[in-house]
Amino acid sequence: MTESSNDADLQPWVGQTCDGLADLLAAEPTATWDAPSLCAGWQVRHVVAHVTMPARLTPQQFGAEMAAAGGDFQRLSDTVAARDAALPGADLLAALRSPVLHAWQPPGGGAAGALDHAVVHALDVTVALGRPSVAPAPAVLAVLDELTAAEGAVFGIDLTGVRLEAPDAGWSWGEGVGDVVRADSGALVSLLAGRRLPDGRALRRR
Repeated sequence: MTESSNDADLQPWVGQTCDGLADLLAAEPTATWDAPSLCAGWQVRHVVAHVTMPARLTPQQFGAEMAAAGGDFQRLSDTVAARDAALPGADLLAALRSPVLHAWQPPGGGAAGALDHAVVHALDVTVALGRPSVAPAPAVLAVLDELTAAEGAVFGIDLTGVRLEAPDAGWSWGEGVGDVVRADSGALVSLLAGRRLPDGRALRRR
């Protein structure tokens, strides 16, 4: 994805993905919030608390959180997710629907970074729950294209000799001199993001 031509096209998909996740969770039993996600050690509520940070933290508050975490973003993420996962479900759903979140872009990441964040974390929930993707199909393919263009480097995945196929989207990548990995497009995004699928499949790390 090229930032110059895609920002205006990609950003609306961020809001659509977040709204779709909110709609899904609003229709699910309350116990779903405590179900495991694809993020190791995180329940659904932790994923939503993490992905909605930009709707709750001002840049100044984020800076203070980062300073408290000693500049370690993973530590910050774990701390905020653990704390804000305790918020009422209604508050987390409202944050998913926030125009602030829908317009947010990570520093230096642009709309592509925002879309990656929304799609990957939405899939952390839907794939784990066995639900259809809530992201627009073109958004999932855009993220697939970006992650494979980087040959897996974004999340430290080794794609040497790997061919990826998503029959649901008629999409494929790689020469396949070694392994052929076939899954729906959303599951392939999760694999490229370093997740382990509910069936145990995972891609090699670099």
